[in-house]
Amino acid sequence: MNKRVITGLLAGTFLALTAPAFAGEAPFAASAPEIPLSSHDRVYAAEQFSNTVSVTDPATNKLLGVIRLGDPQPGNFSPLYRGQVLVHGMGFSPDRKTIAVVSIGSNSVTFIDTATNAVKHTTYVGRSPHEAFFTPDGKEVWVTVRGEDYVAVLDGSTYEEKTRIKVPNGPGMQIFSPDGKYGYVCSSFTPETVVITVADHQIVGHVKQESPFCPNIAATPDGKQVWFTLKDIGKTQVFNAQPPFDLIKTIETGPITNHVNFANTAKGTLAYITVGGLNQVKVFRTDDFSPVATIPTGNLPHGVWPSGDGTRVYVGLENADALAAIDTASNKVVATVPIGQAPQAVNYVPGAVPEGDGKQNLQPLGIAGETVHLTLSKDGRTGADKAPTSISLFDQGLIQILQASVTGLEPKKGYVLALSSQPDGKGALEPLSAFMTNPAGSAIVNAAGPIRQIVQNNAKAERRYLVIAEGSAAQPGPVVQHQVLN
Repeated sequence: MNKRVITGLLAGTFLALTAPAFAGEAPFAASAPEIPLSSHDRVYAAEQFSNTVSVTDPATNKLLGVIRLGDPQPGNFSPLYRGQVLVHGMGFSPDRKTIAVVSIGSNSVTFIDTATNAVKHTTYVGRSPHEAFFTPDGKEVWVTVRGEDYVAVLDGSTYEEKTRIKVPNGPGMQIFSPDGKYGYVCSSFTPETVVITVADHQIVGHVKQESPFCPNIAATPDGKQVWFTLKDIGKTQVFNAQPPFDLIKTIETGPITNHVNFANTAKGTLAYITVGGLNQVKVFRTDDFSPVATIPTGNLPHGVWPSGDGTRVYVGLENADALAAIDTASNKVVATVPIGQAPQAVNYVPGAVPEGDGKQNLQPLGIAGETVHLTLSKDGRTGADKAPTSISLFDQGLIQILQASVTGLEPKKGYVLALSSQPDGKGALEPLSAFMTNPAGSAIVNAAGPIRQIVQNNAKAERRYLVIAEGSAAQPGPVVQHQVLN
Protein backbone atom coordinates (compact mmCIF):
# COMPACT_ATOMS: atom_id res chain seq x y z
CA MET A 1 0.00 0.00 0.00
CA ASN A 2 1.50 3.37 -0.98
CA LYS A 3 2.18 6.21 1.45
CA ARG A 4 -0.63 8.44 0.10
CA VAL A 5 -3.27 5.73 0.69
CA ILE A 6 -2.00 5.01 4.22
CA THR A 7 -2.03 8.72 5.08
CA GLY A 8 -5.60 9.02 3.76
CA LEU A 9 -6.78 6.05 5.79
CA LEU A 10 -5.21 7.44 8.97
CA ALA A 11 -6.76 10.84 8.39
CA GLY A 12 -10.16 9.25 7.84
CA THR A 13 -9.80 7.23 11.04
CA PHE A 14 -8.83 10.35 12.98
CA LEU A 15 -11.88 12.25 11.70
CA ALA A 16 -14.16 9.36 12.57
CA LEU A 17 -12.84 9.34 16.12
CA THR A 18 -12.88 13.08 16.72
CA ALA A 19 -15.89 14.36 14.78
CA PRO A 20 -19.13 14.69 16.78
CA ALA A 21 -21.70 11.95 16.22
CA PHE A 22 -24.70 13.28 14.33
CA ALA A 23 -27.77 11.11 14.52
CA GLY A 24 -30.37 13.31 16.16
CA GLU A 25 -33.46 11.91 17.80
CA ALA A 26 -37.04 12.90 16.98
CA PRO A 27 -38.31 15.57 16.67
CA PHE A 28 -34.90 17.01 15.85
CA ALA A 29 -33.05 16.54 12.55
CA ALA A 30 -30.54 13.76 11.92
CA SER A 31 -27.84 16.47 11.80
CA ALA A 32 -28.46 17.33 15.47
CA PRO A 33 -25.96 15.90 17.96
CA GLU A 34 -26.96 13.10 20.27
CA ILE A 35 -27.43 14.22 23.90
CA PRO A 36 -26.20 11.62 26.42
CA LEU A 37 -28.83 10.50 28.93
CA SER A 38 -28.44 12.22 32.30
CA SER A 39 -30.29 13.51 35.36
CA HIS A 40 -30.64 16.85 33.57
CA ASP A 41 -33.20 15.15 31.31
CA ARG A 42 -36.87 14.66 32.13
CA VAL A 43 -39.61 12.31 30.97
CA TYR A 44 -43.08 13.86 31.08
CA ALA A 45 -46.39 12.02 30.81
CA ALA A 46 -49.85 13.58 30.49
CA GLU A 47 -52.32 11.69 32.69
CA GLN A 48 -55.95 12.17 31.79
CA PHE A 49 -57.82 10.82 34.81
CA SER A 50 -55.66 12.29 37.58
CA ASN A 51 -55.24 15.50 35.51
CA THR A 52 -51.54 15.52 36.25
CA VAL A 53 -48.22 15.64 34.42
CA SER A 54 -45.72 13.21 35.93
CA VAL A 55 -42.03 14.14 35.98
CA THR A 56 -39.46 11.31 35.92
CA ASP A 57 -35.66 11.35 36.10
CA PRO A 58 -34.50 8.91 33.37
CA ALA A 59 -31.04 8.47 34.90
CA THR A 60 -32.56 6.83 37.98
CA ASN A 61 -35.97 5.90 36.52
CA LYS A 62 -37.60 7.47 39.57
CA LEU A 63 -40.75 9.57 39.70
CA LEU A 64 -39.85 13.00 41.09
CA GLY A 65 -43.45 14.13 41.49
CA VAL A 66 -46.39 15.44 39.52
CA ILE A 67 -47.56 18.81 38.25
CA ARG A 68 -51.21 18.95 39.25
CA LEU A 69 -53.25 20.77 36.59
CA GLY A 70 -56.71 19.78 37.86
CA ASP A 71 -58.79 17.84 40.34
CA PRO A 72 -60.32 14.36 40.02
CA GLN A 73 -64.06 13.69 39.68
CA PRO A 74 -66.53 14.77 40.94
CA GLY A 75 -64.75 17.98 41.96
CA ASN A 76 -64.22 18.96 38.34
CA PHE A 77 -67.99 18.82 37.71
CA SER A 78 -68.55 22.07 39.59
CA PRO A 79 -69.70 25.11 37.56
CA LEU A 80 -67.06 27.10 39.48
CA TYR A 81 -64.23 24.67 38.67
CA ARG A 82 -61.17 26.39 37.16
CA GLY A 83 -58.68 23.55 36.72
CA GLN A 84 -57.98 21.40 33.67
CA VAL A 85 -59.88 18.28 32.62
CA LEU A 86 -58.60 15.26 30.65
CA VAL A 87 -54.90 16.16 30.53
CA HIS A 88 -53.89 14.36 27.36
CA GLY A 89 -51.54 15.78 24.69
CA MET A 90 -48.01 17.16 24.89
CA GLY A 91 -45.21 18.80 22.93
CA PHE A 92 -42.06 20.77 23.76
CA SER A 93 -40.14 23.77 22.48
CA PRO A 94 -36.94 23.36 20.40
CA ASP A 95 -34.91 25.08 23.15
CA ARG A 96 -36.31 22.40 25.53
CA LYS A 97 -37.37 25.03 28.09
CA THR A 98 -41.16 24.68 27.73
CA ILE A 99 -43.68 21.87 27.48
CA ALA A 100 -47.14 22.48 26.04
CA VAL A 101 -49.84 20.30 27.63
CA VAL A 102 -53.27 19.88 26.04
CA SER A 103 -56.37 19.23 28.16
CA ILE A 104 -59.19 17.90 26.00
CA GLY A 105 -62.09 18.49 28.39
CA SER A 106 -61.22 22.10 29.23
CA ASN A 107 -60.10 23.07 25.69
CA SER A 108 -56.73 24.36 26.84
CA VAL A 109 -52.99 24.37 26.26
CA THR A 110 -50.92 24.84 29.42
CA PHE A 111 -47.31 26.03 29.01
CA ILE A 112 -44.95 24.81 31.72
CA ASP A 113 -41.35 25.80 32.45
CA THR A 114 -39.23 22.63 32.39
CA ALA A 115 -36.62 23.94 34.86
CA THR A 116 -39.10 24.95 37.58
CA ASN A 117 -42.27 22.96 36.72
CA ALA A 118 -44.20 26.24 37.01
CA VAL A 119 -47.18 27.05 34.79
CA LYS A 120 -46.27 30.06 32.63
CA HIS A 121 -49.48 30.52 30.68
CA THR A 122 -52.73 28.84 29.71
CA THR A 123 -54.35 29.39 26.32
CA TYR A 124 -57.92 28.34 25.62
CA VAL A 125 -58.71 27.17 22.09
CA GLY A 126 -61.63 25.47 20.30
CA ARG A 127 -63.55 22.33 21.11
CA SER A 128 -61.59 19.24 22.21
CA PRO A 129 -58.00 19.98 21.18
CA HIS A 130 -55.82 16.88 20.99
CA GLU A 131 -52.13 17.66 20.50
CA ALA A 132 -49.82 20.71 20.42
CA PHE A 133 -46.29 21.11 19.08
CA PHE A 134 -43.82 23.89 18.44
CA THR A 135 -42.51 24.52 14.94
CA PRO A 136 -38.77 23.70 14.67
CA ASP A 137 -37.88 27.42 14.80
CA GLY A 138 -39.99 27.87 17.94
CA LYS A 139 -41.96 30.76 16.47
CA GLU A 140 -45.34 29.03 16.43
CA VAL A 141 -47.28 26.38 18.31
CA TRP A 142 -49.76 24.38 16.24
CA VAL A 143 -52.72 22.88 18.11
CA THR A 144 -55.00 20.35 16.42
CA VAL A 145 -58.56 21.22 17.42
CA ARG A 146 -60.02 17.76 16.92
CA GLY A 147 -63.57 18.70 17.87
CA GLU A 148 -63.63 21.15 14.95
CA ASP A 149 -61.88 21.49 11.58
CA TYR A 150 -58.81 23.63 12.04
CA VAL A 151 -55.32 23.93 13.49
CA ALA A 152 -55.02 26.80 15.96
CA VAL A 153 -51.70 28.59 15.42
CA LEU A 154 -50.33 30.22 18.57
CA ASP A 155 -47.47 32.69 18.84
CA GLY A 156 -44.44 30.85 20.21
CA SER A 157 -43.58 33.69 22.60
CA THR A 158 -46.91 35.07 23.82
CA TYR A 159 -48.82 31.76 23.44
CA GLU A 160 -51.83 33.66 22.11
CA GLU A 161 -53.76 32.43 19.08
CA LYS A 162 -52.84 34.41 15.97
CA THR A 163 -54.52 32.50 13.13
CA ARG A 164 -56.21 29.26 12.11
CA ILE A 165 -55.52 26.77 9.33
CA LYS A 166 -58.60 25.11 7.87
CA VAL A 167 -58.11 21.33 7.52
CA PRO A 168 -60.31 18.22 7.09
CA ASN A 169 -62.71 17.66 9.97
CA GLY A 170 -61.27 16.26 13.19
CA PRO A 171 -57.49 16.93 12.97
CA GLY A 172 -55.81 14.39 15.25
CA MET A 173 -52.17 15.44 15.51
CA GLN A 174 -49.51 17.47 13.76
CA ILE A 175 -45.74 17.11 13.49
CA PHE A 176 -43.16 18.93 11.41
CA SER A 177 -40.42 18.02 8.98
CA PRO A 178 -37.09 18.40 10.79
CA ASP A 179 -36.11 21.29 8.49
CA GLY A 180 -39.27 23.16 9.46
CA LYS A 181 -40.63 23.39 5.93
CA TYR A 182 -43.74 21.22 6.26
CA GLY A 183 -46.37 20.46 8.86
CA TYR A 184 -48.13 17.09 8.61
CA VAL A 185 -51.68 16.92 10.03
CA CYS A 186 -53.58 13.62 10.21
CA SER A 187 -57.29 13.30 10.99
CA SER A 188 -59.29 11.37 13.56
CA PHE A 189 -62.62 11.81 11.77
CA THR A 190 -61.74 12.05 8.06
CA PRO A 191 -59.59 9.55 6.10
CA GLU A 192 -57.11 12.17 4.95
CA THR A 193 -53.76 13.58 6.09
CA VAL A 194 -52.73 16.98 4.77
CA VAL A 195 -49.30 18.56 4.27
CA ILE A 196 -49.02 22.27 5.04
CA THR A 197 -46.18 24.71 4.33
CA VAL A 198 -45.11 26.26 7.63
CA ALA A 199 -44.08 29.58 6.04
CA ASP A 200 -47.48 30.48 4.57
CA HIS A 201 -49.92 27.91 6.07
CA GLN A 202 -51.00 26.58 2.68
CA ILE A 203 -52.07 22.96 2.08
CA VAL A 204 -49.74 21.50 -0.56
CA GLY A 205 -50.31 17.78 -0.20
CA HIS A 206 -52.96 15.17 0.54
CA VAL A 207 -52.42 11.58 1.73
CA LYS A 208 -55.30 9.11 1.84
CA GLN A 209 -55.66 7.33 5.18
CA GLU A 210 -56.90 3.75 5.07
CA SER A 211 -59.30 4.62 7.91
CA PRO A 212 -60.59 7.85 9.48
CA PHE A 213 -59.04 7.40 12.95
CA CYS A 214 -55.45 8.60 13.16
CA PRO A 215 -54.37 9.56 16.71
CA ASN A 216 -50.62 10.03 16.12
CA ILE A 217 -48.06 11.01 13.50
CA ALA A 218 -44.24 11.27 13.47
CA ALA A 219 -41.49 12.24 11.02
CA THR A 220 -38.14 10.48 10.75
CA PRO A 221 -35.12 12.61 11.69
CA ASP A 222 -33.64 12.24 8.18
CA GLY A 223 -36.67 14.06 6.78
CA LYS A 224 -37.56 11.27 4.37
CA GLN A 225 -40.60 9.55 5.88
CA VAL A 226 -43.74 10.28 7.87
CA TRP A 227 -45.47 7.48 9.82
CA PHE A 228 -49.02 7.66 11.17
CA THR A 229 -51.10 5.18 13.16
CA LEU A 230 -54.68 4.06 12.57
CA LYS A 231 -56.17 3.09 15.89
CA ASP A 232 -59.48 1.69 14.69
CA ILE A 233 -58.12 -0.82 12.16
CA GLY A 234 -54.75 -1.62 13.77
CA LYS A 235 -52.45 -0.40 11.01
CA THR A 236 -49.57 2.02 10.52
CA GLN A 237 -48.98 3.84 7.25
CA VAL A 238 -45.79 5.43 5.89
CA PHE A 239 -45.59 8.15 3.25
CA ASN A 240 -42.90 10.19 1.55
CA ALA A 241 -42.13 13.30 3.60
CA GLN A 242 -41.26 15.20 0.41
CA PRO A 243 -43.35 15.90 -2.72
CA PRO A 244 -45.30 14.14 -4.12
CA PHE A 245 -46.06 12.86 -0.57
CA ASP A 246 -46.93 9.44 -1.96
CA LEU A 247 -47.81 6.46 0.21
CA ILE A 248 -44.87 4.06 0.68
CA LYS A 249 -46.06 1.28 2.98
CA THR A 250 -48.97 0.01 5.07
CA ILE A 251 -48.04 -2.21 8.03
CA GLU A 252 -50.41 -4.46 9.99
CA THR A 253 -49.59 -3.63 13.61
CA GLY A 254 -52.54 -4.81 15.73
CA PRO A 255 -55.67 -3.71 17.62
CA ILE A 256 -55.60 -0.28 19.30
CA THR A 257 -52.44 0.85 17.54
CA ASN A 258 -51.62 4.05 19.44
CA HIS A 259 -48.39 6.04 18.92
CA VAL A 260 -45.21 5.81 16.84
CA ASN A 261 -41.74 7.30 17.24
CA PHE A 262 -38.13 6.65 16.23
CA ALA A 263 -34.73 5.94 17.75
CA ASN A 264 -31.36 5.97 16.04
CA THR A 265 -29.50 2.85 17.17
CA ALA A 266 -26.53 0.71 16.17
CA LYS A 267 -29.04 -1.34 14.16
CA GLY A 268 -30.18 1.73 12.22
CA THR A 269 -33.20 3.98 12.63
CA LEU A 270 -36.01 1.97 14.21
CA ALA A 271 -39.71 2.74 14.52
CA TYR A 272 -41.34 1.94 17.88
CA ILE A 273 -45.13 1.49 17.71
CA THR A 274 -47.36 1.01 20.75
CA VAL A 275 -50.09 -1.59 20.20
CA GLY A 276 -52.51 -1.19 23.09
CA GLY A 277 -54.71 -4.19 22.38
CA LEU A 278 -51.74 -6.56 22.48
CA ASN A 279 -49.88 -4.88 25.38
CA GLN A 280 -46.82 -4.69 23.15
CA VAL A 281 -44.45 -2.33 21.41
CA LYS A 282 -43.59 -3.48 17.90
CA VAL A 283 -40.29 -2.41 16.38
CA PHE A 284 -39.62 -2.03 12.63
CA ARG A 285 -36.72 -0.89 10.49
CA THR A 286 -37.34 2.32 8.56
CA ASP A 287 -35.26 1.29 5.51
CA ASP A 288 -37.02 -1.95 4.52
CA PHE A 289 -39.88 -1.99 7.10
CA SER A 290 -38.89 -5.43 8.34
CA PRO A 291 -39.91 -6.36 11.91
CA VAL A 292 -37.11 -6.22 14.47
CA ALA A 293 -38.74 -7.04 17.82
CA THR A 294 -41.98 -7.42 19.72
CA ILE A 295 -41.68 -6.11 23.28
CA PRO A 296 -44.19 -7.00 26.05
CA THR A 297 -44.70 -3.85 28.08
CA GLY A 298 -47.72 -4.02 30.37
CA ASN A 299 -51.31 -2.96 29.92
CA LEU A 300 -52.34 -0.61 27.09
CA PRO A 301 -49.10 1.07 25.93
CA HIS A 302 -49.88 4.54 24.57
CA GLY A 303 -47.38 7.44 24.23
CA VAL A 304 -43.78 6.78 23.17
CA TRP A 305 -40.63 8.95 22.95
CA PRO A 306 -36.86 8.32 22.60
CA SER A 307 -34.11 9.61 24.86
CA GLY A 308 -31.78 12.27 23.48
CA ASP A 309 -29.17 9.64 22.59
CA GLY A 310 -31.51 6.89 21.36
CA THR A 311 -30.44 4.44 24.06
CA ARG A 312 -33.88 4.37 25.66
CA VAL A 313 -37.48 4.60 24.52
CA TYR A 314 -40.10 5.54 27.13
CA VAL A 315 -43.69 4.27 26.90
CA GLY A 316 -46.73 5.33 28.90
CA LEU A 317 -48.84 2.37 30.04
CA GLU A 318 -52.40 3.67 30.09
CA ASN A 319 -53.98 0.80 32.01
CA ALA A 320 -51.00 0.17 34.29
CA ASP A 321 -50.39 3.77 35.48
CA ALA A 322 -46.74 3.34 34.70
CA LEU A 323 -43.87 4.40 32.48
CA ALA A 324 -41.86 1.62 30.82
CA ALA A 325 -38.22 2.22 29.89
CA ILE A 326 -37.04 0.16 26.90
CA ASP A 327 -33.34 -0.40 26.24
CA THR A 328 -32.94 -0.03 22.47
CA ALA A 329 -29.83 -2.25 22.33
CA SER A 330 -31.68 -5.28 23.72
CA ASN A 331 -35.25 -4.12 22.97
CA LYS A 332 -36.35 -5.14 26.44
CA VAL A 333 -38.09 -3.27 29.24
CA VAL A 334 -35.43 -2.43 31.83
CA ALA A 335 -37.52 -0.36 34.26
CA THR A 336 -41.14 0.36 35.11
CA VAL A 337 -41.94 3.59 36.95
CA PRO A 338 -45.30 4.14 38.76
CA ILE A 339 -46.88 7.42 37.61
CA GLY A 340 -50.37 9.03 37.43
CA GLN A 341 -53.67 7.73 36.11
CA ALA A 342 -53.99 6.72 32.45
CA PRO A 343 -50.87 8.26 30.87
CA GLN A 344 -51.41 9.41 27.29
CA ALA A 345 -48.75 11.45 25.48
CA VAL A 346 -45.12 11.05 26.60
CA ASN A 347 -42.26 13.48 25.93
CA TYR A 348 -38.57 12.99 26.66
CA VAL A 349 -36.89 16.40 26.98
CA PRO A 350 -33.06 16.30 27.03
CA GLY A 351 -31.45 18.96 29.23
CA ALA A 352 -34.80 20.09 30.63
CA VAL A 353 -33.17 21.00 33.95
CA PRO A 354 -29.70 22.54 33.31
CA GLU A 355 -28.94 22.88 37.03
CA GLY A 356 -30.42 21.97 40.41
CA ASP A 357 -32.68 19.04 41.28
CA GLY A 358 -35.65 20.32 39.27
CA LYS A 359 -38.17 19.42 41.99
CA GLN A 360 -39.73 22.84 42.45
CA ASN A 361 -43.53 22.98 42.30
CA LEU A 362 -43.87 19.19 42.21
CA GLN A 363 -46.39 17.35 44.36
CA PRO A 364 -46.54 13.73 45.52
CA LEU A 365 -48.58 11.25 43.51
CA GLY A 366 -51.19 10.88 46.27
CA ILE A 367 -54.56 9.45 45.28
CA ALA A 368 -53.44 9.34 41.65
CA GLY A 369 -51.42 6.25 42.53
CA GLU A 370 -54.44 4.32 43.82
CA THR A 371 -55.68 2.07 41.04
CA VAL A 372 -56.98 -1.49 40.78
CA HIS A 373 -56.18 -3.59 37.71
CA LEU A 374 -58.39 -6.44 36.48
CA THR A 375 -58.49 -8.78 33.49
CA LEU A 376 -61.29 -10.35 31.45
CA SER A 377 -60.94 -13.40 29.23
CA LYS A 378 -63.20 -15.77 27.32
CA ASP A 379 -63.46 -18.31 30.13
CA GLY A 380 -62.28 -16.24 33.08
CA ARG A 381 -58.90 -17.92 33.32
CA THR A 382 -55.42 -16.46 33.06
CA GLY A 383 -53.79 -17.31 29.76
CA ALA A 384 -57.07 -18.11 28.05
CA ASP A 385 -56.55 -15.29 25.56
CA LYS A 386 -53.34 -14.10 23.95
CA ALA A 387 -54.48 -10.50 24.45
CA PRO A 388 -57.09 -10.43 27.23
CA THR A 389 -59.18 -7.36 28.03
CA SER A 390 -57.47 -5.21 30.66
CA ILE A 391 -59.42 -2.99 33.05
CA SER A 392 -58.29 -0.24 35.40
CA LEU A 393 -60.34 1.27 38.21
CA PHE A 394 -58.86 4.71 38.84
CA ASP A 395 -59.68 5.91 42.35
CA GLN A 396 -61.09 9.45 42.42
CA GLY A 397 -62.06 9.42 46.10
CA LEU A 398 -65.72 8.47 46.52
CA ILE A 399 -66.06 7.30 42.93
CA GLN A 400 -63.94 5.49 40.39
CA ILE A 401 -63.31 5.88 36.69
CA LEU A 402 -63.27 2.56 34.88
CA GLN A 403 -61.35 2.14 31.66
CA ALA A 404 -61.32 -1.10 29.70
CA SER A 405 -58.99 -1.95 26.84
CA VAL A 406 -61.29 -4.46 25.16
CA THR A 407 -59.92 -6.96 22.65
CA GLY A 408 -60.83 -10.29 21.07
CA LEU A 409 -64.44 -9.51 20.13
CA GLU A 410 -66.28 -9.52 16.80
CA PRO A 411 -65.73 -6.39 14.69
CA LYS A 412 -68.38 -3.65 14.46
CA LYS A 413 -70.74 -5.33 16.92
CA GLY A 414 -72.59 -4.04 19.97
CA TYR A 415 -71.61 -5.17 23.46
CA VAL A 416 -72.15 -4.11 27.05
CA LEU A 417 -69.72 -4.03 29.98
CA ALA A 418 -71.65 -5.03 33.09
CA LEU A 419 -71.51 -6.17 36.70
CA SER A 420 -72.73 -9.63 37.60
CA SER A 421 -73.36 -11.35 40.92
CA GLN A 422 -71.96 -14.59 39.44
CA PRO A 423 -68.40 -15.08 38.15
CA ASP A 424 -69.70 -16.67 34.93
CA GLY A 425 -72.17 -13.84 34.30
CA LYS A 426 -75.31 -15.93 34.80
CA GLY A 427 -78.34 -14.14 36.14
CA ALA A 428 -79.21 -10.46 36.04
CA LEU A 429 -76.57 -8.01 34.81
CA GLU A 430 -76.02 -4.41 35.94
CA PRO A 431 -74.89 -2.53 32.80
CA LEU A 432 -72.04 -0.02 33.14
CA SER A 433 -71.38 0.97 29.53
CA ALA A 434 -72.62 -0.08 26.09
CA PHE A 435 -70.13 0.10 23.22
CA MET A 436 -69.49 -0.82 19.60
CA THR A 437 -66.26 -2.56 18.62
CA ASN A 438 -64.05 -1.13 15.88
CA PRO A 439 -63.05 -3.01 12.68
CA ALA A 440 -60.29 -4.77 14.66
CA GLY A 441 -62.75 -6.15 17.23
CA SER A 442 -61.50 -3.89 20.01
CA ALA A 443 -62.59 -0.76 21.89
CA ILE A 444 -61.68 1.62 24.69
CA VAL A 445 -64.62 1.67 27.12
CA ASN A 446 -65.13 4.14 29.98
CA ALA A 447 -67.53 4.38 32.90
CA ALA A 448 -67.66 6.44 36.09
CA GLY A 449 -69.38 5.96 39.43
CA PRO A 450 -69.18 4.11 42.78
CA ILE A 451 -68.09 0.91 41.04
CA ARG A 452 -66.06 -0.42 43.96
CA GLN A 453 -68.29 -1.22 46.90
CA ILE A 454 -67.92 0.56 50.22
CA VAL A 455 -68.70 -1.79 53.11
CA GLN A 456 -69.16 -0.39 56.60
CA ASN A 457 -69.72 -1.87 60.08
CA ASN A 458 -68.76 -5.37 58.94
CA ALA A 459 -71.88 -5.49 56.75
CA LYS A 460 -72.00 -8.50 54.49
CA ALA A 461 -71.80 -7.41 50.85
CA GLU A 462 -72.43 -9.53 47.81
CA ARG A 463 -69.39 -9.62 45.56
CA ARG A 464 -69.79 -8.37 41.99
CA TYR A 465 -67.86 -9.41 38.91
CA LEU A 466 -67.13 -7.62 35.64
CA VAL A 467 -68.28 -9.26 32.42
CA ILE A 468 -68.84 -8.37 28.77
CA ALA A 469 -72.02 -9.49 27.09
CA GLU A 470 -73.35 -9.20 23.57
CA GLY A 471 -76.22 -6.82 22.89
CA SER A 472 -77.12 -3.50 24.53
CA ALA A 473 -77.66 -2.07 28.00
CA ALA A 474 -81.43 -2.51 27.56
CA GLN A 475 -81.12 -6.08 26.23
CA PRO A 476 -77.86 -7.77 27.18
CA GLY A 477 -77.26 -11.13 25.54
CA PRO A 478 -74.82 -14.00 26.12
CA VAL A 479 -71.72 -13.27 28.21
CA VAL A 480 -68.55 -13.55 26.11
CA GLN A 481 -65.83 -12.47 28.57
CA HIS A 482 -65.51 -13.06 32.33
CA GLN A 483 -63.38 -11.52 35.04
CA VAL A 484 -60.19 -13.45 35.77
CA LEU A 485 -60.20 -14.29 39.50
CA ASN A 486 -57.05 -14.27 41.58
